[in-house]
Amino acid sequence: MIKGIKFASVPVRDQDRALEFYTSKLGFKIVTDSPFDGKQRWIELGMPRAETRLVLFTAEGQEKLIGGVMNLAFMAEDVEATAKEMKARGVEFVQEPQKADWGTAAIFKDVDGNQFVLSTP
Repeated sequence: MIKGIKFASVPVRDQDRALEFYTSKLGFKIVTDSPFDGKQRWIELGMPRAETRLVLFTAEGQEKLIGGVMNLAFMAEDVEATAKEMKARGVEFVQEPQKADWGTAAIFKDVDGNQFVLSTP
């Protein structure tokens, strides 16, 4: 089953400035810094001894965010088996597991229509 959150996305205006802040000010470590689409880089940062948590909360005035694509990926060692188990429990998938060079991923919805990625580590 799901064993953790793979990553939460943080939108930034200037990747270099943001990278400097998160590494110098917050102590995060660079895991990946690779070209992505000619405009941006794929930058992943690790947090020492992190234990990520998921909070089910909607701030006042942010209700419009409910039911969208979440900038959050859940992690499972075996995405196909986990997706099969989740579907058996009634979870709706909008994208079946697909294998790529970097791993396997699928997309599922929660009861509010929020969409999440389920991905290999």
